[in-house]
Amino acid sequence: MIYEYDHTFVLETANTSYIFAVLPSGHLEHLYYGKRIHVDCREDVFSLMEKRKFSPGNTIVYDNQNPGFTLEDFRLEMSSEGKGDLREPLIEMTHQDGSRTCDFLYDYHEILDEKAVLNTLPSSYDESNRTKTLKVHLKDADYEQELILCYSVFEETDVIVKSTIVMNRSQEEVRLNRLLSNQIDFESNDYVFTTFHGAWAREMKKYRVRTDAGTISCSSYTGTSSNRANPFVMLSKENTDEDYGPCYGFNLIYSGNHYEVCDVNSFHKLRFLNGINPRGFGFVIKPGDSFESPEAVMTFSDSGFNGLSQNMHSFVRNHVVRGKWKNRIRPILLNSWEASYFKFNEAKLMKLAKAGKDVGIELFVMDDGWFGNRDNDTCSLGDWEVNTKKLPNGVAGLAKKINDLGMDFGIWVEPEMVNVDSDLYRAHPDWTISIPGKPHSEGRTQRILDLCNPDVVEYIISAMEKVFSSANISYVKWDMNRIFSDYYSAYLDADRQTEVAHRYVMGLYRIMRTLTDKFPEILFEGCSAGGNRFDLGILSYFPQIWASDDTDAVYRVNGQTGYSYGYPMNTIGSHVSACPNHQTLRMTPLTTRFGVAAFGMLGYECNLCDASADDLKEIKEQIEIYKEWRDVLQLGKFYRGRCNQIHEWTCVSEDQSKAVGLLMKELIEPNMQFEQYAPKGLKPDVKYTFNNRPLRYNIKGFGDLINTAAPIHVKPDSLLHHVVAKFVTMPGETESYEAYGDTLMQGVKLHAAYAGTGYDEDTRYFSDFSSRIFFMKEKDIQ
Repeated sequence: MIYEYDHTFVLETANTSYIFAVLPSGHLEHLYYGKRIHVDCREDVFSLMEKRKFSPGNTIVYDNQNPGFTLEDFRLEMSSEGKGDLREPLIEMTHQDGSRTCDFLYDYHEILDEKAVLNTLPSSYDESNRTKTLKVHLKDADYEQELILCYSVFEETDVIVKSTIVMNRSQEEVRLNRLLSNQIDFESNDYVFTTFHGAWAREMKKYRVRTDAGTISCSSYTGTSSNRANPFVMLSKENTDEDYGPCYGFNLIYSGNHYEVCDVNSFHKLRFLNGINPRGFGFVIKPGDSFESPEAVMTFSDSGFNGLSQNMHSFVRNHVVRGKWKNRIRPILLNSWEASYFKFNEAKLMKLAKAGKDVGIELFVMDDGWFGNRDNDTCSLGDWEVNTKKLPNGVAGLAKKINDLGMDFGIWVEPEMVNVDSDLYRAHPDWTISIPGKPHSEGRTQRILDLCNPDVVEYIISAMEKVFSSANISYVKWDMNRIFSDYYSAYLDADRQTEVAHRYVMGLYRIMRTLTDKFPEILFEGCSAGGNRFDLGILSYFPQIWASDDTDAVYRVNGQTGYSYGYPMNTIGSHVSACPNHQTLRMTPLTTRFGVAAFGMLGYECNLCDASADDLKEIKEQIEIYKEWRDVLQLGKFYRGRCNQIHEWTCVSEDQSKAVGLLMKELIEPNMQFEQYAPKGLKPDVKYTFNNRPLRYNIKGFGDLINTAAPIHVKPDSLLHHVVAKFVTMPGETESYEAYGDTLMQGVKLHAAYAGTGYDEDTRYFSDFSSRIFFMKEKDIQ
C-alpha cells in the first residue's frame, strides 16, 4: 500500500515500511526502510527526522533561509551534483551553459492504482493488478528540467521497485552523464556489503566487505551485466546469517553495464546507489524528450538471507518471468556440445539422441556447428543457413526424426555476433561495434553486431524468425560469447558515441520481445559464455539462463549457491557432464553431479554413446527420481544451510508436504564419522518420512583395501580387479526415519562415515566430493 500524510510518503509491503518526506526546502528526506512500523500521520515520523539548527564545520549551507541545512549530512531520497552534497549523486547532467549543477525540488506527486511500465526497457509486472505506484515529480526551475521518481509496491513479496525518468522541459539539448535508479541513505555505516564476482567458468563467488569508510563499488563495463560482477548485491548487519538478522537485497532489471556503490560520508552515513554504470555513459536528451532508468528491485528481511532470498525468488518467479513457461515444469534435456563440439553429422546426433531417449531424456538440443561452414569458431556467425553436409535433411529433417523418437527438439543460436569470415560481414562491415578504419580488438574471433542500428535489429529478427519457423523447434539456447571493446557505432554521430552501450541493450530487448511474442511456445534459455549475462533483464524474456560453462559439480555447488541468493533455482540451467570434467579435469561421483544439477533446470551434457552400462543404468535411475520429485525441485521454496565445504540445500513444496534435500562435502576430514543434515521449511507439527537413496559402490573405490577381506590377493587395476568389480559391489547405508518436522529440522544424525577402522552395510561411504539426496514426505501422503 501507499499512503501520503501531509507530504510524508509511506510505502508498505506485508512486512516492510519505506518512508520519506518533503522538507521545507523542497528536498526529499529519506526516513526509514526496514521492518514494518506503524504510521498514521506525519507526526508519527517526527522521531525519525533529523534535527538541525547549525551547519557542521565547513560544510556548504544550502541557502540563507535554512542556516542549519547542509545536504552533505542529510539522508536524501535523491541527490545531484552541486549544492554541497559531496557523495555520489543519483543524477548528473551537463546543461547548455556547461554547468553540471542540478537542484531538483518537490513539485507534485501522484498515486496510481496500477504498476508503472517503462517504454524503452522491460519492467516488472503484476497480473493481479494489486500493485500501486507512487510518482514524485521534482523540478529544477533554474534549468527547466523534470525528474520523476517512480515507486511500485509488491506487497506479498516484500519488494519495492524504483526507477527514475528525466524530462527535458527546456528549449535546449542537455547531456545526461549519469542517471541511477535507486538511492537509499542509511543513518549509519555499520553494514556489510555482499557482492558476487568471478570470471568465465567461475561465476558468482560471494565476497563480503565492511562499509566502514570511503567508497566501495561493484560494477560491470563489459557491455553485459557480466560474470565479473553480478548486479545482485546485499547489505546486512555483521551478525546476520542465513536465518536470523536484518538484510537488504538489491538488483536491476537490466542486461548492460551496471553500477552498485556504497559511499560513506564524513558523518558515518552510508549511501547506497545502483543503476546504469556512469563510466563511458552519456545521453543527449533533446527538448521535449525523456530518458528512463532501468527498474531497481529491492527487498528487506529480518529473517536472514534465506528470508531475503525467498522474497526475491517469489518476485522473480511471479513478476519478472512471464509467458507460457512461467512456473511451469520444464523438460530434461540432452545438449550435444560436450559430446561432439563441432564434429557431428545427422547420424551422430541421432545416435546420441537415441541414447538419451533410452535413459528418459525429453528434449534433445543441437548446439553450435549446424550452419554455414561452421567447423570451428572462426567463421560463419551471421550466416544462418543450414550446413547440408552435416544435415542433409536440414534442421526440419533432423527435428522430425527427433520428434519421431518421442523427444522435443532444440537448437543453439548466437544472433548478436558475426565472424569477419562470414558472408554477412563481407556484405555489411559497417554493421559491427568497431571504429571504422581502425584496428579492432577481437574476442573469440568474432565481433558484436551493432544493435544501435535499426537495420541490424531488423536483420536479426528476420534471420531468427526464419530459423525458428524452419522446423518444429521447442527450445532455443541463445548465446553471446564475447564482451565489448572499442565502443563505437557507425550509425550514431560522433557526439553520441557514449550512448552505444545503452542503445545496444534497448535494441537487444526489442529483438527478444519481438521473437518471444512471435514464438510463445518455445522455451528460450539465455547464455552468454555461461553466466556473463545472468540478470533480470534477460529473465524478463527468457525464463532460464545457462549459469556457467563450467559443469564441474564442485564449482557448481558454490556457483549455484551464489546465484540462489538473488535468483530462483528454476532460472538456473544446470547439467550433468562427463568426468574428467572438461573445464577442471576434476573427477566427481556421478551421483554428486546429478545431485547438484537436479536443484537447477536439469540437463545432461555428455556423450551417452560412450557411457558404460553402469553409468547409463545410474543416469536412467536419476532421471526417474527427478521426474518424480521435479515439481518440488523446480517450483519449491529453496533454503540454504551450511555453505562452506559442507553444502546443505533444501527445496520444499509450496504446501510443505514434500521436500528434497542435498548434503554435499568437498574435502573429507580424516577420522570424522559424524555428520548431520538439517532440513528447513518443514511444518513443525507434522510427521514426515525421511529417506535417502540407498546406493552400492564400486569396490575400485576402496583400492587395495579389498585385500583385507578378499580370500585371494587382488592387484589394483589388474584384470582380476576389473572382473571382481563387475560382479561385486559394496553396500551403502540406508537412512529411514519417521519424525515431526521440528525434530527433523534440529538435524538428522546420519550413519557414521568410513574413518579407516571398518566398513559394513551401515557405514556411510563418503569420500571427497560425495553427496546424498534426501526425500521428505508427509507421512499420510502417498
